[in-house]
Amino acid sequence: MWKKIIVYAVSILLPLAVGGLSALFTMESMEKFGALNQPPFAPPGEVFPIVWTILFILMGISAAIIFLSGHRDRTGALTVYGLQLVVNFFWSILFFNLEERLLALFWILLLLALVIWMIVRFSHISKTAAYLQIPYLLWLIFTTYLNAGVWYLNR
Repeated sequence: MWKKIIVYAVSILLPLAVGGLSALFTMESMEKFGALNQPPFAPPGEVFPIVWTILFILMGISAAIIFLSGHRDRTGALTVYGLQLVVNFFWSILFFNLEERLLALFWILLLLALVIWMIVRFSHISKTAAYLQIPYLLWLIFTTYLNAGVWYLNR
């Protein structure tokens, strides 16, 4: 039982730490970003940390399910998971700090491809783990729209 608790705790804390570190690195850029033209349906800034926190928790739960499955392909699936987490981290740096909005748009398309690949890999091991990633995929699609809109409106 303790093993499961530790696996879930570490699995949840890891993406939260990645997200927290990313937020820390991009915090200084938020005021400047707020002054940019935003596309229709852009939510207020307060929405983003709430949504990302929920998504990072779901990522962690999903990763724990895969890890604890003991499935022979769990290492490969978790490698894709780790890779998408790294790409996720650097998107924020590209978009907010470096203000490379077009590069960030291509970067988020890479992230979308990795998340789809991760969901497929997870689905072969646990349907539940895969389904827990669907909100993340949907949010990334919306974020891609926002990224494209901000780039286009602020060229």
